Amino acid sequence: MPEFLKDLTAVGIVDQVIFYFFLVLFIWGGTNKFGRKNEINDDYTSLETMKSLRGFAAIGVILHHISQVDMFQQKGILAPFLNAGAYFVAIFFFCSGYGLIKSLDSKPDYLKGFVRKRIVKAIVLPFYVNILFYVFYNLGDALTGTNIPAERWILNLTGITMMNPFGWYPVVIALLYLVFFLSFRFIKKRPIALGIVLLFIIAMGIGFCFNGHFVWWVGKKNWWLSPAANTAPWWQQQKVFWFNGEWWVNSAPAFFTGLLFASYEKHIAGFFKKLYVVKFHVLLILTMIFYKLSAFGQTKFGYWTEYAGKGPGIEDKIKTYFCQVPLFLFLGLTIIIFLMKYHVSNPISRFFGKYSFHTYLMNLLAIGIMILIFTPQVQKTVGKFSTIVFAIGVFAFTIGLGILEQKVTGLLQKVLFKEKKKKEVAA
Repeated sequence: MPEFLKDLTAVGIVDQVIFYFFLVLFIWGGTNKFGRKNEINDDYTSLETMKSLRGFAAIGVILHHISQVDMFQQKGILAPFLNAGAYFVAIFFFCSGYGLIKSLDSKPDYLKGFVRKRIVKAIVLPFYVNILFYVFYNLGDALTGTNIPAERWILNLTGITMMNPFGWYPVVIALLYLVFFLSFRFIKKRPIALGIVLLFIIAMGIGFCFNGHFVWWVGKKNWWLSPAANTAPWWQQQKVFWFNGEWWVNSAPAFFTGLLFASYEKHIAGFFKKLYVVKFHVLLILTMIFYKLSAFGQTKFGYWTEYAGKGPGIEDKIKTYFCQVPLFLFLGLTIIIFLMKYHVSNPISRFFGKYSFHTYLMNLLAIGIMILIFTPQVQKTVGKFSTIVFAIGVFAFTIGLGILEQKVTGLLQKVLFKEKKKKEVAA
């Protein structure tokens, strides 16, 4: 069979379909001002545009998670998405930071009740609702005889340990929102408040470097490299406690960039409007240089230094982290400057943008359900298109479960956070 036809068979067709899907989404509803001197999209930071941007990021995150499933890794399907999760999550961080400053500057008394409304109601409550969904899912394991210790149930339910390993984002964004609130509530000089947020983000990154991917400090040196590591207690495993993994911290600097851009948007946008093509290309080249620096750090030093046999490798983790920080400081800025000339908004991108938080939280559950469904017999029945069917199934379950969780969360929010009706003032 000719090589070009092999690419269209079982393995290659999935990537071809995904590429075509993204191409259509990227064109459909696009607003283009390239080639038009001194013209930009006036709505490049509008709520609709930001929602669509988050929608693209949400789709990317789902594909990233699917690419980590064994059948996809073994066949090399969706390989470009395998290590791309941090870039998509960086978009969420950037949009969150941008939205906070815009709300702060446009809404009177925005910080009044901020912790209750923006942290507890909008982030903490959905986090615990999500835990309950995963409790029901994991009850199936308990009923089939899988031994889940009582203390694990308790710690998972409290959120101290991770019932849903993908649920780290609400923890980090809640912490960033809290630091934002404290900084901007009690410090009047904005540059100082911004600096404090950045220092906290860097502190989180360094904290992970010491924390590592698991509880490495308990037991003999390099215990995790021995065969006995497979029988270690559950709490010593990966993805159990907070900040076990670089994905908790590496894309968070984009949150600071969102705050910074929103604070000085008029000046930054004004700078890029003049000689846009030249300045954007300089920005793009700088971002690519930082991308190469990030790749160098991960190759030269790496985050998974526990497996080098020299202990936790904290110093190498720190070096890797600081090789990545510039990239995620610049990535959001590069994207938003690009949107000045071209952005897309269509029903699909807006839909995923609307439910991005909830589909993100329910994605692991959807993948778990599809893995249960896809027994060897089912894979044999579906045949060479099993990966396509699996991916479609994950998207379908993710959307359905995400909407369901959003509805449940919404009902609880109405019950637990009843808003006081404003008294009508006579004219």
